[in-house]
Amino acid sequence: MTTSPVERAADQFVSALAQWRVERGMTKKQLAARMGFDPSYVSHVEGRRHKPTEDFARRAEAVLGAGGAIWQRFQEYDELRHARTPGPHRDSPVRSQWLPPGAGLVVEREIAELAYTDGAYRCRVLRSLYNAGVEPVTRYLVKMAVDRYPNDPTGSNRHHRENPLTFEELDVHAVAGEGDAAEPMRWRVKLDRDAAKEIWLLFANERGQFPLYPGERTTIQYAYTVGEEKWGQWFQRAVRLPTRSLTVRLNLPERFEPQVWGVEVSLNAEVPVRTPLERRNEGGRAIFEWSTDQPLLNARYRLEWRFRGADAPVHDDLAPAEPVLPRASHRMRGIGIIQRGSDLLRQRARHFQLPREAPAARETVTRLLTSLAQLEDLHEFSKGVGLAAPQIGLPVAAAVVRAPDREIEPVVLLNPRVVGESAARDEQYEGCLSFFDYRGLVVRPLRIEVEHARFDGARVVTVFERALARLVGHEIDHLEGRLYVDRMKSDAKLVPVAQYQQTGRPWDY
Repeated sequence: MTTSPVERAADQFVSALAQWRVERGMTKKQLAARMGFDPSYVSHVEGRRHKPTEDFARRAEAVLGAGGAIWQRFQEYDELRHARTPGPHRDSPVRSQWLPPGAGLVVEREIAELAYTDGAYRCRVLRSLYNAGVEPVTRYLVKMAVDRYPNDPTGSNRHHRENPLTFEELDVHAVAGEGDAAEPMRWRVKLDRDAAKEIWLLFANERGQFPLYPGERTTIQYAYTVGEEKWGQWFQRAVRLPTRSLTVRLNLPERFEPQVWGVEVSLNAEVPVRTPLERRNEGGRAIFEWSTDQPLLNARYRLEWRFRGADAPVHDDLAPAEPVLPRASHRMRGIGIIQRGSDLLRQRARHFQLPREAPAARETVTRLLTSLAQLEDLHEFSKGVGLAAPQIGLPVAAAVVRAPDREIEPVVLLNPRVVGESAARDEQYEGCLSFFDYRGLVVRPLRIEVEHARFDGARVVTVFERALARLVGHEIDHLEGRLYVDRMKSDAKLVPVAQYQQTGRPWDY
């Protein structure tokens, strides 16, 4: 029966090993072969006949790709095992990182620095690469991501939607090689999202190609810039390739009085890095540095900071609250548009006595056109827009209609009535300024003939088709005390404007 903490930790290591082996579809012999051990060795470890070593745990982690889970269990076991044994006790250090068969690129050294200057962060990364594979390497993947408010994912996502990263501001530069042998590297976009970019650095430029062949080494360096309004106060490195040495460095203004700490992130937890950060001051800069050898594959190491200086930039933990925008109907009401529910919208408008009431008719049309101009400042009416006198509180038979093409002069309708219409009809979504929070499907004729008056009292008939026919018909309905909901099918439902998918698009004919 397992009783001691050490034995329980050993059991947990064995359980994690077996779980990941089964998940990867490997037998014990297959895993042992991939790890470079005798075929029976994994069986002995899982059977608790052999104690796991650091080398065994590292190889198992690398082959099974457990995201740090196996290594974490080994560390827990190792700490307990040696806590009860005084004196020297550690396994012999692993001198060089073991590579699974078929390994490709190896990072022999990485130095990643983030420097703050004049309101922006510049990230510079140097990687010494070794091609341990069997194929030439012609490109290298670089990932660039920001998270302005890591403690507020929703706010951070909203912030980056409104302020997306752009390749122009990133100003990416990359070279391969060092000194006189350095070659500029072209790059190609792989992923382009608001808060994340991925690019392929190409071992090529306009002068030719320079692949990294098997057994060869080179150094690549790349740099990019992100404004402080998009970069959160953290700098993370993810170990995606076998890496022998990793150094992470922060270069911050000393006057900001920065406080910096390091975190190791695994699948299960975030814990402080196991060794302290080093600090030095140079020329008014505070430089913090942390290094580790043989970091585990898929491990992530993050430096975080805060500024305590009086003149340091302020960084809130949470994004500003999203502004509560007024409902569309409230905006319409704000410029004097009568809203649904008013008796005025259900009354038949009074016809003008023309030409005697021509001055009053002209004044009404002027007011309608003025309101129309205000509306177009509030909203883009890609389908066109109309406005009837009752909608601005005037119970008279006048309306104006703006076609989708804004170069066309508005149509002025006085005392209008429909005198003919086509049999051909269509069904399209309509909105109404008097209840602008919804849209509804309305059937209307594709062509109408409208008799209407001029200011001098003369009567004319005008033919309107398609979009204009729909807009004019909608406004004549207003003058007759009808709303478009009266024309909707009995089983049709209004669609909230937030769910409406055709805003900004003209009607389809």
